[in-house]
Amino acid sequence: MAYLIGIDIGTSGTKTVLFNEKGEALSQSVFEYGMKQLKPGWAEQSPEDWWKAVCTTVPDVLNKAGITKEEISGIGLSGQMHGLVMLDKDGRVIRDSIIWCDSRSVKECQEITEKVTFAKLMDITCNPALTGFTASKLLWVRNNEPWNYEKTKKILLPKDYIRYKLTGEFATEVSDASGMQFLDVPKRCWSREILDLLDVDPGLLADVYESYLVTGRVSKEAAALTGLKEGTPVVGGAGDQAAGGVGNGIVKAGVVSATIGTSGVVFAYSDSLKMDPQGRTQTFCHAVPGAWHIMGVMKSAGLSLKWFRDQFCNEEKAVAALMDVDPYVLMDKECEKSPPGAKSLIYLPYLMGERTPHLDDDAKGVFFGLTPSHTKADFIRSVMEGVAFAMNDCLNIIKETGVPVQEIRASGGGGRSKIWKSIQANVYKSDVKTVNATEGPALGVALLAGVGVGIYKSVEEACDAVIKIKEVQKPDLSTQRIYEGYYDLFRSLYRSLKEDYKKLSGLL
Repeated sequence: MAYLIGIDIGTSGTKTVLFNEKGEALSQSVFEYGMKQLKPGWAEQSPEDWWKAVCTTVPDVLNKAGITKEEISGIGLSGQMHGLVMLDKDGRVIRDSIIWCDSRSVKECQEITEKVTFAKLMDITCNPALTGFTASKLLWVRNNEPWNYEKTKKILLPKDYIRYKLTGEFATEVSDASGMQFLDVPKRCWSREILDLLDVDPGLLADVYESYLVTGRVSKEAAALTGLKEGTPVVGGAGDQAAGGVGNGIVKAGVVSATIGTSGVVFAYSDSLKMDPQGRTQTFCHAVPGAWHIMGVMKSAGLSLKWFRDQFCNEEKAVAALMDVDPYVLMDKECEKSPPGAKSLIYLPYLMGERTPHLDDDAKGVFFGLTPSHTKADFIRSVMEGVAFAMNDCLNIIKETGVPVQEIRASGGGGRSKIWKSIQANVYKSDVKTVNATEGPALGVALLAGVGVGIYKSVEEACDAVIKIKEVQKPDLSTQRIYEGYYDLFRSLYRSLKEDYKKLSGLL
């Protein structure tokens, strides 16, 4: 029996999972860490926290499963996308990583658009300049911390920093590199034209590979710290969204995933290059060779419910601790007490601004329609419905690009919660399915590692062998009709508030 390890460097913590070749999770370990928000809209993390997490979780999963290091065939890496890790000539971290949800680089996005032009950005990178992407973060450092920029000899993405610590190699792969805005996405290689126009040294970038290829092997130093065997292969892996796509079996046309994590992502496979000409969705290289994916990203999906839980659900948290259950289980039960439409309470989930479809960093969260009759249960349902409405915005744009949508698979918090799956099915007007695999990105990169070391012949074969449909949530026609009206109003509220959002940002 062969064994594979998937490591997912997430925003709230690192999750490491040990799988057998059947895709069964034998053990897992999570190490949490914090986020620094020094100013509104800023978000940073220490790369050393990620490495500490890996050095803690890898030996933990080996010990829990009773598997020896010699039995590990390969390692796959996944992680939060877009984060900027800057290293000096000695490979040391220069400053904390500016991560994906940081929105400080609005001026730099304007600079990129002026220097490159919107049309050329779309032709080469398939995406407009966004504050979430790595390029604008690097230019922000150049404009605001020139002393740090001058010391920089290499820039890496979060998971690729872990690769460097494991193997000593500077490498990335096409799916994660697509979100840096330096990659020629149609050609799956770095764009010298973009780099020249932005005056960025190509030498700052790591070599780019297809996602299943072996990019290095565990070094002697890393073996001593992690308990892995020196020489264990490490494959390219994938950014968390492409990795989650593989882990959900989104590796063929017509199958789409709707993942509610901290952010919300609607993710679709395409065997040809397709994009939204307005740049409202993102088109990246898929972890499947010769394929791409189109995704709509809303920034505050699970984050919205977590925010509400942490600010207003202390009683649920306390009771849940006594019952030894997740507080979200109790929140689900409260949600069920509120009718579809939450008694006309509508939530706009723009706590961190928004990407799809608005591309608006000034957008803010809103509860609309509040009356004395509303209860906590209505607020909880309103949050869940607002997130589903925003996810539907993403889904509809993907349909507009000509990508077929024949099957929707839910994962993350929206896949675990029965009431949230029901809300999604009725908003999307479609069956919502869940699969037997629940490890998402960690499983996805473990399967990529399995392809890289020859356990599976292809990514598609790996997914067919491991991933099966487990449950189907069907929509209800009467509830669909209720949501049609609320969804139309939800969409019009943003248009009504757009200019007021700008005014509010000017007052901060």
